[in-house]
Amino acid sequence: MRYLENAALYYMERFSSSVANLRRVMIAKVERSARFHGTDRDEGAAQVEDIIARFLRTGLLDDGVYATAKAASLHRRGSSSRAIRAKLMAKGVGGSIIDKALVALEGEDPDPEFSAAVTFSRRRRIGPFRRHPGPGAAPENHEKDHKEDQQLREKELAALGRAGFCFDIARRIVDAQSEESLSPDGRFI
Repeated sequence: MRYLENAALYYMERFSSSVANLRRVMIAKVERSARFHGTDRDEGAAQVEDIIARFLRTGLLDDGVYATAKAASLHRRGSSSRAIRAKLMAKGVGGSIIDKALVALEGEDPDPEFSAAVTFSRRRRIGPFRRHPGPGAAPENHEKDHKEDQQLREKELAALGRAGFCFDIARRIVDAQSEESLSPDGRFI
């Protein structure tokens, strides 16, 4: 029991975790121990549940706090709300807790989806953040240039779509003429 508790504490020191994720990590340790040392799987699983219950009682483990912090971190990196939801669900966080974490983002930012898309576009050099001129930038618009511009536009729209952003936001960013046009008050720049 003491080994499992120490392992759980050590894991929690290094990584923030949801209840389901910690359970998954600790059960994997129990399974390895059973395979290599012949320990009882059921006894180990019961000990894991006791440890998790104790961590929940003391507040060391809290899915709400975890989801809010993880959502904010992913948002700052430019993740869409769909991507945030998927990542939190993969960690075993429940839907209602995820909804609360996403609502908390709206309290900090009036349009969190758009600001995340701008951050993502800046990181990926999409739209007005691209290195070379894009659609409509050349004074002479030859047929070849127009075709290349359309292909680049479609590629950037697809990248934003795969990242979980809606078409309207993706189009608004890809078609922006400058970084400043994305936010007249300079909030995103």
